[in-house]
Amino acid sequence: MGQAYLAAMPANAYNWTAVWHRNYLVWKKVAIASVLGNLADPITYLFGLGFGLGIIVGRVDGTSYIAFLAAGMVATSAMTSSTFETIYATFARMHAERTWEAILCTQLTLGDIVLGELAWAASKAVLAGTAIGIVAATLGYAGWMSVLYALPAIALTGLVFASLAMVVISLAPSYDYFIFYQTLVVTPMVFLCGAIFPITQLPSGFQRLARLLPLAHSVDLIRPVILDRPGSDAALHVSALFIYALLPFFLSIALFRRRLMR
Repeated sequence: MGQAYLAAMPANAYNWTAVWHRNYLVWKKVAIASVLGNLADPITYLFGLGFGLGIIVGRVDGTSYIAFLAAGMVATSAMTSSTFETIYATFARMHAERTWEAILCTQLTLGDIVLGELAWAASKAVLAGTAIGIVAATLGYAGWMSVLYALPAIALTGLVFASLAMVVISLAPSYDYFIFYQTLVVTPMVFLCGAIFPITQLPSGFQRLARLLPLAHSVDLIRPVILDRPGSDAALHVSALFIYALLPFFLSIALFRRRLMR
């Protein structure tokens, strides 16, 4: 069992790039529609809440509410983009289209495929998060260089949520089950993790819960950079996100091996 699991791990440091490149070639045919689709939700939050509630709320943590919200939406956009890419597009390649089965007939291992899919979802997250950052910078709520400096944190956020979603699709029998993950996990994190309002406004029990969730760590990494402020506990946030990325990665390989190689 142990040897079989090790055989399913990535074969080397570069095989995954073939999976990434394959997904890119397919995606570039619908690139514009894909980017616009990923922008819909965060842009709605940004303009709807930012300009609407922003007039009522005023300043939050020493900055305008819309600037506070824009920084949170960069992290949220990275989360939703990588999550939806994984639970729908990756699941389709694995389950309905059986693309993974075809790839497994080559020299690539299951781990190569999973790693390539994670890298691709993280790339989509970078596009989505950067697009929101560009909108914020154009409106004067973020610096252009700040958006550039936030790219590593955006990519790490995408990798984390793609890895978590990979566990979900390894267990889900069909698309119908993804609504539970969206409504019970992804959406609550948007409201709990400081993207829309400060975590300190929550009851103490929810504050403790929120600080354990990955989006809270992403927001705490990205917001200071976007707002050009000194951050705190960066090493803690990065370490927590790496744990959230690595553990589901290894777990998903075991689950996919049981599902695809029986």
